[in-house]
Parts: sequence; C-alpha cells; structure tokens
Amino acid sequence: MLQIEDTIVSLALIEKKFSCDLSACKGSCCRYGDTGAPLTAEEASSLDRIFPDVRPFLRPEGIRALEKMGTSVKDIEGELVTPLINNAECAYTVMEGDVYKCGIETAFIAGAVGFRKPLSCHLFPVRVKQYSSFRAVNYEEWSICQPGVACGMKQDTDLYVFLREPLIRAFGQEWYDSLTWAAGEYDKHYDNGKH
Repeated sequence: MLQIEDTIVSLALIEKKFSCDLSACKGSCCRYGDTGAPLTAEEASSLDRIFPDVRPFLRPEGIRALEKMGTSVKDIEGELVTPLINNAECAYTVMEGDVYKCGIETAFIAGAVGFRKPLSCHLFPVRVKQYSSFRAVNYEEWSICQPGVACGMKQDTDLYVFLREPLIRAFGQEWYDSLTWAAGEYDKHYDNGKH
C-alpha cells in the first residue's frame, strides 16, 4: 500500500496493466452488477438538475425507469446509486451498436451538460471508499473486465496511467504527480530485484 495525503492506495494501481477494450467487453460495467453506480450526494443533485438536458440522449426504457424511480435511488445498504432498468443495466445507458455506453457522457460530449458522468464510473475498475480518517483507493478485479486486463498487458499500460484523467479529477494534479513519482520509485526497486 502507498499513502498519499489522506489516501491509502493499493499497489495494484501501479502493478496492474489495464486499458478498457469496449469492442470486447461491450460496456459490461454499465450492464452488470448488484446495484447501480455509486453516487455522491452532490452528484445525485447534479443528475436531478441536468436530467431534462440528458433525457433526449437516453433510451425510452431508461427514461421510463428514471421517471418512475427518480434520477438516483438508495440501494439496499442505503447508499446513493444510479437506478437500473429491470434490475439489469444502468438507466443512463445508451447503445452504440452492441456496446453499452453512458448517456450522461454522450450528452457531455455533445455539449448539452457540463457534468461528464459519476466519478465512480469514470474511475472504474478502481473504487474509492471513505473511512473516518482516510480514503481507500482499491482496484476491483471483475471477470467482466478481463478484456481490459488483456488489452492493458498487450499495450503495456499501467492501470494508474489509463486512469490518469479520473484520478486527477478525484484527487488533483499534485496527488497524481505523487502517485507517478511513487510508481517510478517502485519500478526502480522492483527492477533491481529488491522487491
């Protein structure tokens, strides 16, 4: 583990290779899971506010689910999450061919909204959990992401490099620079056979 400011970071972020391969996984992270994508209270408020502008980009079944349940819901543990369509894919998903993508991000790219997508989605397969005195930053290995692991190994892309933009969004440039420095030091140590 690494400690950067108030975060405890799993070494998996610098040890693992990863790069999303949507052509292989078909956006499975938007489609499968026990619950919707985790949201902060601020994100839930933003989704409520921007729903009229995101609505034209969504599928009819997604719109129906959102109108019925609301733009965010609480899961069984009382955490805010995105609603699901028939307990399956996220209500905000859109289809691009046979690939599930984020309708919020589609609206963002089109310039309709200023909110890109929930941070938990942007960071996936990394999850951040808040504790009383620190935040834990962990890599979650899901079988649906095996194509991303294979693609990352083929491209020799470190997980933290692939997630550069969302990690900076979450923690700031200075934090990311510290992680990059730590990764370089770790690699030197590992390359010298001292690991």
